[in-house]
Amino acid sequence: MGSSVIELNGHSLKLEDIISVAREGRKVALDRSAVAFVERGSGMVRTWAKESRVIYGVTTGFGDLSSQFIPPEQSEQLQANLMTSHASGVGDPFPEEIVRAIILLRVNSLIRGFSGISLQTLSRLVDFLNIGIHPVIPCKGSVGASGDLCPLSHLGIALLGLGEVFYRGKRMDTSEGPTAPR
Repeated sequence: MGSSVIELNGHSLKLEDIISVAREGRKVALDRSAVAFVERGSGMVRTWAKESRVIYGVTTGFGDLSSQFIPPEQSEQLQANLMTSHASGVGDPFPEEIVRAIILLRVNSLIRGFSGISLQTLSRLVDFLNIGIHPVIPCKGSVGASGDLCPLSHLGIALLGLGEVFYRGKRMDTSEGPTAPR
């Protein structure tokens, strides 16, 4: 498997790479050519939001509230509210290697640029992997049909400086960890 850095581009991640990152702590980086897709997608969302275009979950509410317009200046708070309300898991936290695999697979999906995520946020997820910051993600409970809303919300709130993380074997408030919100 080697010790070289795995460059994520959204297309070439192998099972061996996932195991190496999850279990052995192998480092990852964002492929430079793929970063352009992230920047383009993020730029489109920002532009459309400024133009007050309808973007589900950005300029609108969710579910039954999808017809409710959300002003651009309230969009960030909407996202934070969504994550904090869905970070409702219970039970023991997933083991570190599972959390690392979750983060890796999420980054590998987001690097394709279809979600509108900012490069800054995506880079922070890479930092979590490379620095060894592991959000506490309870192993039970979720909402919705996909089954990943609750676990990914626990990951998301760590990016906001909320919830808890494991760092160097110690469980702590995220706000006390090495990458508190910037």
